[in-house]
Amino acid sequence: MLLTIPGVLEASEAASFRQVLEGADWIDGNATAGYLSQRVKKNEQLREDHPLARQLGTRILDLLGRHQTFISAALPAKIVPPLFNRYQGGETYGRHIDGGIRPVGSHRVRTDLSATLFLSPPESYDGGELIIEDAAGMRSFKLQPGDMLLYPATSVHRVTPVTRGARLAGFFWIQSMVRSAEQRAILFQLDNGLRALGRDVPDHPSLVEMMGVYHNLIRQWTDS
Repeated sequence: MLLTIPGVLEASEAASFRQVLEGADWIDGNATAGYLSQRVKKNEQLREDHPLARQLGTRILDLLGRHQTFISAALPAKIVPPLFNRYQGGETYGRHIDGGIRPVGSHRVRTDLSATLFLSPPESYDGGELIIEDAAGMRSFKLQPGDMLLYPATSVHRVTPVTRGARLAGFFWIQSMVRSAEQRAILFQLDNGLRALGRDVPDHPSLVEMMGVYHNLIRQWTDS
């Protein structure tokens, strides 16, 4: 399931993120690339332990912890602290698949879902599209500042060369309580339907039974 989540950051906060990131100390993005990805990854990023990365990442996670759509779609169990990257001057990231496990301190996080939080206005740079390949073909994304794309970490994806301006983004991975992408999609659809019914017919007696179905599926399908 590919899902665009608009407005994770307000436009003004996304602008504040850009302002502080533009003056940050950037390093070679290959610092966190796998041995195959190093051949196709040409960008910059903040160190994982950089104080600014921790500060901005904590803010993102605080917002997502209260974001109904994100929680419903991802059913997060663990989240890798957000990282931040920059593409400019022709930098790009060729076709790759994200690693299945990410270390976080002494722990390991299974990467069921990938997330990219766009920070730069799309008109401020040329190129930089996030291309996702799946059964539906190739889809291109270049979102507004503060909008986030949630997509399966199993997807082949790439970032096209940035030939003008700079593309700033946050990115991270999620281990879901529900490992199966198909089951997550069913639960997301069911949850959306229940919320709509709760608004339209809040006193309908069948809502309790349907909510029970949702939560019983959660109990059956969660593996953490």
